Amino acid sequence: MISPSKNNGGNKMHRKTSSFFIIPPVIGSVILLMFLIVPVTSLSGDGSQDIGPLPKIKASDPEKIELGKLLFFDLRLSGDANLSCASCHQPEKGWADGQDLSAAYPGSKYFRNTQTILNMAHKRYFYWDGRLTGKDPDTQVRDKITETHFMNLDGRLMQERLKQVPEYVVRFKKAFGGEPSFGKTLQAIAAFEQTLISQNVPFDSAKISEGAQKGLDLFKGKAGCIQCHNGPMFSDFEPYKLGVPEHPELFTDPERATTFRSVLKFLGVPNFENLRKDPGFFIVSKLKEDFGKFLTPSLREVSRTAPYMHNGTIATLEDVVDFKNRGGGEGSESKPLNLSADEKKALVAFLKSLSGDEITVDPPRIPEYQVIANWREMPN
Repeated sequence: MISPSKNNGGNKMHRKTSSFFIIPPVIGSVILLMFLIVPVTSLSGDGSQDIGPLPKIKASDPEKIELGKLLFFDLRLSGDANLSCASCHQPEKGWADGQDLSAAYPGSKYFRNTQTILNMAHKRYFYWDGRLTGKDPDTQVRDKITETHFMNLDGRLMQERLKQVPEYVVRFKKAFGGEPSFGKTLQAIAAFEQTLISQNVPFDSAKISEGAQKGLDLFKGKAGCIQCHNGPMFSDFEPYKLGVPEHPELFTDPERATTFRSVLKFLGVPNFENLRKDPGFFIVSKLKEDFGKFLTPSLREVSRTAPYMHNGTIATLEDVVDFKNRGGGEGSESKPLNLSADEKKALVAFLKSLSGDEITVDPPRIPEYQVIANWREMPN
């Protein structure tokens, strides 16, 4: 839906080359047995992974989750103590920020749209360009806290701040068996974020309207959305080019332009000084054909996370469907869908059925700094 139809399978993030190996008979038998007992993912008619409910994941320790929730809302986890994780991932805005482009650390502005952290426990990659693996949620938290343009906090300073909060000292002891540290902080926040999972989604419970059902048929059929928006997260997490126009502020706002070039330089992007377009997945692959491609976003909770696309240039789901129906923008790999007005309406109804109960969390009371009694006698 928000990504183009696949073309000849040549657009995979993990490009593979064919190799031949001579495998001893015994090892070959073991490999064959392993293949036979591994569950096979259900495929749709076109060979893509079928859609379905999210798999269950094992919950973390409650003490870690509760500690992580406090830290998620704590302003002291940013360099100047003016930002928390919740500043950009706001519960009442679908755990995003509702802006086209992210605000970023004071004194700078970011150049991409804030993605929701709902269902992030099921993501294969993080960021629009896929530069971080979803297998390591602690690293995603670390990147957001320490990155200059996000929260800009040195991990060494963070743990010293937290050690000056007696309640945190007690909570870290209960949750991890030790004092506050950078690594434990990352683990706690990641544990909390992994509890943010869609609940009571109409599609998952097969309780969708007649209009939404027509949209589902289009999603799987005429519109071909399932070719890229498949699997439990309604995403294949592969990069595609849709021809989304550049955001007008990218090069007219000096703070955004400066951040854009700074990030690209740090990530080793060639010719970063002269680029006039967001390179997207090229940041990761450094392959010319990947310039301007972005990962297929998940469609779960999509009705709560407007505006859309990597730079927030499309305001509503109706606008997204119109954009896709036209075949995308300049240089798009998509083809026009030729949907009627009623078909577009049905498709939007289906997309809205992918959002469940609103997941809200009241900001908790954040523990305060306190003077440590007899601090000269306390172990450092």
